[in-house]
Amino acid sequence: MAVGLTSSAAVSGRSQRAFRRPSALPGFPLAFGYAVTYLCLVVLLPLAALVWHASAAGLAGLWAIATEERVLAAFKISFGISFAAAVINAGFGLLVAWVLTRYRFPGRKLLDAAIDLPFALPTAVAGIALAALYAPNGWIGSLVAPFKIAFTPYGILVALVFVGLPFCVRTVQPLIAEIDKELEEAAATLGASRLRAVWTVLLPPLIPAILTGFALAFARAVGEYGSVIFVAGNIPYVSEIVPLLIIIKLEEFNYTGATAIATIMLAISFLTLLGINLLQAYSRRRFGHA
Repeated sequence: MAVGLTSSAAVSGRSQRAFRRPSALPGFPLAFGYAVTYLCLVVLLPLAALVWHASAAGLAGLWAIATEERVLAAFKISFGISFAAAVINAGFGLLVAWVLTRYRFPGRKLLDAAIDLPFALPTAVAGIALAALYAPNGWIGSLVAPFKIAFTPYGILVALVFVGLPFCVRTVQPLIAEIDKELEEAAATLGASRLRAVWTVLLPPLIPAILTGFALAFARAVGEYGSVIFVAGNIPYVSEIVPLLIIIKLEEFNYTGATAIATIMLAISFLTLLGINLLQAYSRRRFGHA
């Protein structure tokens, strides 16, 4: 019995020493308190204020605003096109990351640097540039005439693909660099075709990163405003996004309606990202990647 108590005390002592291990960061209470305070002030408090202001409309009022035909059309456009853009970025982002990581060719570093351009480029500048390119008399728009891209929902898709591509490329690229080429050689030695090697050896470890890039691209696309309004056309029921509808409500001094729409958008975005994160956690457990 004494031996058991002694061993338990030793284990407890070791765990406490490990917990109190010296670190370059401040002590845990100070660091934890600072992190929680910063999170509350920057993220949680503004969101709580938004929900509190929207609650003035009541549940019946929120439901009435959410079920307005114009609001439903804007939500369908924003979330539907954002999802489509994130899917496109997930596929092409994987391809771009693979080319940049596995191949050496002239201009590769320049192309690699250009991937981050949407991060640094002001969204209004991106919107003006896309509108000039894809307008009916633009360089690209004139080539596909009479099919219209700019000032239609297709213009929104182009803008959201543009702003979301870096997220998908940069989340996958480091993992591709870590994949040992010997795995591919071993699969080929065992008689696997190139396509089978990709599906069974190369793709599974990348799935969590692909889902992460998809979630980031989707979140960025849902809240995008600056680059979209210049290329969308902003026609109600056709190409009007939710952020623009919120701005319109504010210009009409309809603060309750604006905060109500924003709260509904916040709830839908939270539930969507929660589902993506649960799927991502499952894929990590399924494929053995943390």
